[in-house]
Amino acid sequence: MVNGEAALTLAPRLRFQVLLHVLFEHAVGYALLALKEVEEISLLLPQVEECVLNLGKFHNIVRLVAFCPFASSQVALENANAVSEGVVHEDLRLLLETHLPSKKKKVLLGVGDPKIGAAIQEELGYNCQTGGVIAEILRGVRLHFHNLVKGLTDVSACKAQLGLGHSYSRAKVKFNVNRVDNMIIQSISLLDQLDKDINTFSMRVREWYGYHFPELVKIINDNATYCRLAQFIGNRRELNEEKLEKLEELTMDGAKAKAILDASRSSMGMDISAIDLINIESFSSRVVSLSEYRQSLHTYLRSKMSQVAPSLSALIGEAVGARLIAHAGSLTNLAKYPASTVQILGAEKALFRALKTRGNTPKYGLIFHSTFIGRAAAKNKGRISRYLANKCSIASRIDCFSEVPTSVFGEKLREQVEERLSFYETGEIPRKNLDVMKEAMVQAEEAAAEITRKLEKQEKKRLKKEKKRLAAIAALASSENSSSTPEECEETTGRPKKKKKQKFQEAPQENGMEEPAVSFSKPKKKKSFSKEELITSDLEETAGSGSLPKRKKSSPKEEAVSDPEEAGNRSVPKKKRKFSSKEEPLSSGPEEAAGSKSSSSKKKKKLQKLSQED
Repeated sequence: MVNGEAALTLAPRLRFQVLLHVLFEHAVGYALLALKEVEEISLLLPQVEECVLNLGKFHNIVRLVAFCPFASSQVALENANAVSEGVVHEDLRLLLETHLPSKKKKVLLGVGDPKIGAAIQEELGYNCQTGGVIAEILRGVRLHFHNLVKGLTDVSACKAQLGLGHSYSRAKVKFNVNRVDNMIIQSISLLDQLDKDINTFSMRVREWYGYHFPELVKIINDNATYCRLAQFIGNRRELNEEKLEKLEELTMDGAKAKAILDASRSSMGMDISAIDLINIESFSSRVVSLSEYRQSLHTYLRSKMSQVAPSLSALIGEAVGARLIAHAGSLTNLAKYPASTVQILGAEKALFRALKTRGNTPKYGLIFHSTFIGRAAAKNKGRISRYLANKCSIASRIDCFSEVPTSVFGEKLREQVEERLSFYETGEIPRKNLDVMKEAMVQAEEAAAEITRKLEKQEKKRLKKEKKRLAAIAALASSENSSSTPEECEETTGRPKKKKKQKFQEAPQENGMEEPAVSFSKPKKKKSFSKEELITSDLEETAGSGSLPKRKKSSPKEEAVSDPEEAGNRSVPKKKRKFSSKEEPLSSGPEEAAGSKSSSSKKKKKLQKLSQED
């Protein structure tokens, strides 16, 4: 070989007239590259590696045929999931069908993942190759990708890779919130730590309070009860018959309460100061609160185990099952273990020590804490531990891979272990595993149907609440819109009226004189005056013609009034009303005439009364 580039461009003897393409998946899109065929024998030469690392020489070998960018980060995530699962995505199918030659036999496609290569070969019919030359070419493409694609920089490519990596990892880590075994691992670890701490602190309280009341240690064995009594009694000299009922409540035993009272009267303990007693009581209250929290944590662990691993907890108990899950790392890891591993899980030191010294291997590990092994005879402990580990492995697999969690299988497996114990003791033949599992399947289906019905009811209730909430929001929005529209209408209609009033008020001020026709141009005021004017005109006609010259004299006074509104509001004399009645026919409409006809009968009655009074 002369140099690396020449060695890389030599075609193998067995491949003539075959186009070699390489598919490269990146965070920004798919890239399809064409290259000259290479010789695999010369691939390991250092000159060839230098040629791949050099951009100028690499451009002479590889040519970008097509680049299909992803439309969004969501599309990129979908394509990444499809490639990892070995599924041909529609974007990848379109790229290959568009840009690869139609004669599929003359095309050799190089891919990095064998899964996607097998899927492409099965669905599209292109021959795919992985490893060897393709791995070296993909290494060079990955190194120089931002230079092969126009408009793509190294910074943007790194950002796209980082974003896709985060979203891909986030999608892979998604799990069911109600079936999280991480919480079980932390809970059982905290429970074991609390047991150790409570035991240590209780021993400290026993030693500390024992200086003052040493007889209490022999009477009370439970640590939590001892701390409660130390907190309640305090100074033993103050203990009397009145506190006997409270002592019975704390000890839940009348004989023990009476013994404590008698021991306090004849105790050999030393006297203690008030400050020391305060410290002992405060420390005892801390230990009591820790023991109460330990009980609540155990209740929480039981509820989580019933959700995550109901069969395992029904078979071997919540605490032992949680310890098995914690030691394995997760429920999935425990389900992958064989029964022989589950049997000695937790006894690794003893196992390796036995293998090293060629001694006897341990028969059980964490499952020793279950009640079955303790109930078995010494010669049957190994047999029952092996059988129990087998059932635990089955239960963990059922819990891990079943869609609907149920404790039916765990209860049936527990019955089988009980029957096996009785077989070792009495020789009674247990039932066959096939018959037991058939019964369990029938009960499990019924339980699953019941659970699905409950879930459907809960979903319906949730949807109803959501509909009500949306309807309330829509009604509130519509009421706000309806209340806002009349206000807007009032504002729009009120503005031009104000402008008209202002025009009418400004007009007489500009002219300096007031025209009589303009001064009474408001139709509402004319209607109010029309009835009175008709009445006064009829009265004046009946009274005679003596008041006519007075009316003429009053007319110029009305013209001298500058403000039309003041003239309309103040008390107008009968002479002025007569003058307005003459002008009224000019501006009055048919509505006023109709109103006057309807009130004619009332006017006649009033005229008759006035004439009688005169």
